[in-house]
Amino acid sequence: MFERIKGWIKKVVRMFDASKIEEELNVDIAISREMAEGISLWLDMFADNAPWLDDNTRSMGLAADVASEIARLTTLELESEVSGCDYLNEEYQEVLNHIRENCEYGCAGGGLILKPYVDGNHIAVEASKADSFFPIAFNGRKQITDCVFAETKVDGEKTYTRLERHTLEDQTYRITNKAYVSTTKDTADIKTLGEEIELGAVDEWADLEPELEISNIEQCLFGYFKVPLANTTDPNSPLGVSAYSRAVKNIHEADKQWSRILWEFEGGELAVHASVDCFNKDDFGEWILPEGKERLYRTFDHDSARGKAIEVFSPAFRDTSLFNGLNNILKRVEFDCGLAYGTLSDPQNVDKTAEEIKSSKQRSWQMISDTQKALQTALEELLYAMVKIGQIYDLPVTDNYEVSFNWDDSIIVDKKEELASMQVDVASGIIRPELYIMEKYGVTEEEALKMMPKRRELTEDPDDVE
Repeated sequence: MFERIKGWIKKVVRMFDASKIEEELNVDIAISREMAEGISLWLDMFADNAPWLDDNTRSMGLAADVASEIARLTTLELESEVSGCDYLNEEYQEVLNHIRENCEYGCAGGGLILKPYVDGNHIAVEASKADSFFPIAFNGRKQITDCVFAETKVDGEKTYTRLERHTLEDQTYRITNKAYVSTTKDTADIKTLGEEIELGAVDEWADLEPELEISNIEQCLFGYFKVPLANTTDPNSPLGVSAYSRAVKNIHEADKQWSRILWEFEGGELAVHASVDCFNKDDFGEWILPEGKERLYRTFDHDSARGKAIEVFSPAFRDTSLFNGLNNILKRVEFDCGLAYGTLSDPQNVDKTAEEIKSSKQRSWQMISDTQKALQTALEELLYAMVKIGQIYDLPVTDNYEVSFNWDDSIIVDKKEELASMQVDVASGIIRPELYIMEKYGVTEEEALKMMPKRRELTEDPDDVE
């Protein structure tokens, strides 16, 4: 059931029509119309395909920048390992190798599910983005207890879809699989599942069981990462929202302002307006412009009564006012996304006072700290699922393991500033010197004491030494 055979084409369907899944499985999907539209919009923005983009409005790529920066700061100094089971730790470290990009996808769509499966002698993990899983039920802690996953296989003009449902009830875990086929050519436009077929109709799904039950399971066998923001898109939904969900309008304005700047430079590009009388014609009757300078010249039919035969077009740029306007919009985007001023905007034009600097960094620290907690919860849930699945397939896993997390933050205080402050404290006799050495070099107290000079070496005058 949890095994995955490689070598087939998988495409995620951009937000299946939830009503079709509800009809086929006789369930109520816990995704409202507002949430479905929100998820589609956020992921379109992330892919640089926002609905307002056209030939006149260009993208700054802010949505991807916001998701990337939050994911980077969240995972920058993450150190985590499993003790008590070397095999589990090795499989877990492979998950951490991709945790930053998966965190970025989760920040973009509002959530991400990490679902383990067996691949030979290994436990691999599949990352399901916000548009490819459909929660049905949650418990009192807002943990998913019933969920449908959709995946597809494209073969010529046919699209095969498999719906995998995970249900937890009274410590009994039930997984059901159903397969469908449609003749829709473009998977992104699928509005129906098509006709139900046997799992065996697709070679890669032939070994999957239509239904499986597992006993003594306390939580769903996957980890759910949810962006730690209140849901303003649908306040009644327990689902997460994009890290830039509150900045959509300002990101739109930033794209428009950026496009004005691009047009200012393009429209004001240096040019020479020259009468066609200034040039010769080639054998085909076309005017011959200076080679390599064709972009510079703009020809026209000269009327001596109206103006000069040659004029230079070089208007003054309004770049300063335009960039100032863009910078103010970017600061609003930063505030909406919980980022410090200067992350996207010009750092030379922000944080005028020490209090403003502190407040701005604290806002960013709080956002990153909350995101780290949410990601840690998802990883702990994932490890539980990896152990249970490993036990089913007799892999060398054990329940007797411990996992440690180290989220070292250097957002509020710069490392150099912190060490400089500690150095002053040492000189003032407030703290012991070995604590400073431990922090600076990352060593234990015993190692720090060995690195320190003897007290006699600290007090004696070098000139007295023969």
